[in-house]
This record gives sequence, structure tokens and C-alpha cells, in this order.
Amino acid sequence: MPHSTLSVIVPNYNHAQFLPRSLGALGEQSRFLQEIIVIDDGSTDNSVEIIQQLAAKYPVIKLHRNEKNRGCLYSIDRGISLATGDYLYFAAADDEVMPGLFDKSMTLLAKHPEAALSCTIGDFHEEATGLHWHWGSKIASSAAYLSPAQLLEVEKRSDLYIASHSVILKRGPFLAAGKFPAELKTAADWYTLQVLAFRHGMCFVPEPLAVFYIQPNSFYKRVLRDPAEHQKVLEDLLHLLHLPANRDVLPLLREGGALYLYGFPMLRLLRGRPEYRHLITARYLRKMLVHATKLFLKQHAPKALVSLYLKFSPYRVQNPSA
Repeated sequence: MPHSTLSVIVPNYNHAQFLPRSLGALGEQSRFLQEIIVIDDGSTDNSVEIIQQLAAKYPVIKLHRNEKNRGCLYSIDRGISLATGDYLYFAAADDEVMPGLFDKSMTLLAKHPEAALSCTIGDFHEEATGLHWHWGSKIASSAAYLSPAQLLEVEKRSDLYIASHSVILKRGPFLAAGKFPAELKTAADWYTLQVLAFRHGMCFVPEPLAVFYIQPNSFYKRVLRDPAEHQKVLEDLLHLLHLPANRDVLPLLREGGALYLYGFPMLRLLRGRPEYRHLITARYLRKMLVHATKLFLKQHAPKALVSLYLKFSPYRVQNPSA
């Protein structure tokens, strides 16, 4: 019986300096890799030249160019339409996968076809501060499939974090869930991964096998700097979660307090909208305050104090003296 195949989709816009690292690491991955679809979104640097050079070394790299800059989510959607694999992995042009990510994840998914996705421990490097931490390290102690009920217990412990940069998605359930809703922008991956995991369950590999490099001017940070745009994203997120199609998922997210990640802006929105106040629970408030404290310290406290806090939070700091 043939192995399941994996398509990797990489949107790129002016990330030439990072492409040898990101595409090189992808090209060295395992037998499951069918294609690396790179969508260049109208780059004005020498990205195309770099991609072509790397494609000569790694024939699995396929370059496609947008006629003009169309945005990350458009490029991702185009990549999905071109992909032929049974599973999908979305790679940022400035991130890096570690050896074994595809092999270990795909092997585990083959054992658990009921799972909609697989993820690993999230490995984060913040370029501006030098901070480096792991998130999700306590989801499970060994490689495993976790059912929606098991994931809820992990969420209740505040140990659940689905590191999107490590996620491999099963194509069918992903398409059925509506892919990544464009209106959610920076929350699109969180929404879709939560729906899939709490509907079908997920696999987990307890190793940090993908690195997320947090850049000072990332898309996520740009949205956060615009309060009106961020509020619209949160409103749209709540609207989608309350659609009839998600009636199986929303109660689990409520019980686990999963919306804590969106901090005080989300709390203000929940308080101001009676139809959403049911999501304000004691667990949600506790988790939200802990997370808000972490964000405040990371932005305003000395690095040594931030590292000390990270040691005693759900985030596992690495090399705090680095």
C-alpha cells in the first residue's frame, strides 16, 4: 500500500534572505514529501532568483508567481488549489523545520487516520529580544493520538497549544472545515486548527521540530497595532464559532477557556455582547490573566525577569542566558 503524500505550501514576499534556510530545511525532509509549492507574491527583492537556485538543488520545489502582490492568505489559497498531496503543511518563508518533522508526524498520522492533524512542541525565537521558548511541551509525554475529550482535559490544565508552524493537516477535513477563513486574518489558523482538533482529534509528537522566528514587523504584529482591525477579527472569530456548523466544537472551547489567548480585547468584546457572555467562565478569566501577565512582562520587563517567569508558566524557556 503506497504511503500518503505531503504537499508543502510556502507563501513568500521579499524574504530572500531567509529562503536558503527555510527551503533548504524543507528540501532535506523525508520520503513523504511530494512537492514544495512556493507562491511568490510579487517580491521586489531577489527572491525569485534564490527560489530558482534552490529548485535546481531540490526538484520538489515548484515556483509559482502571483502577477502582483495579493497577500499571504491569497497565496496560501492558491497553493492549496495547486497541491496534490493527501496532507498539507504550510511553511512560512522565514521559519525552519527540523529533521524528522515530516517523517515522525506522517508515520503517526498513518497509525491514526481518524486524526485531522498532527503537531509538535512549538519552538519560538523572538528576533527583537533574543528570547527563546517552547510552548505545548506538556500536551503528552510520548507520541500519541488525543481525542477531543482528551484535548479538553489538556486545555483545562492550560497545557494545550497547537503550534501552527508545526502542523500537518489532513486534506479532506481541512477543506470540509472551510480552510483558513480570509476574514480572520491573524486568527485564521487558530480557528481552523481548534475546529479540526476538537472535532476529529489530533496527533502529537513531543519534540520541538519546527522553529517560528518572530520578526518585529510580522503580519500578526501589524494587525495588533490597528485596534479597529483587530476588533473586527475578533468579532468575525466569535461569529464563526457560533455558527450551527460549530455546535459540536464551541462547548468544548468554552469549557476549556480556549479564548484566553486573545486577552483583554476579547474580554471587552465578550462583556459588551450579551450573546457571547456565556464564554466568560472562571477558567477563561484565570487563563486570560496569566497569559496577559506573560505578554506584559515580555514587552516591558528586563529579559532576566521574563526568562524567570517563563520557567514557571506553560511556556518553557530555553537558554535564558543566550
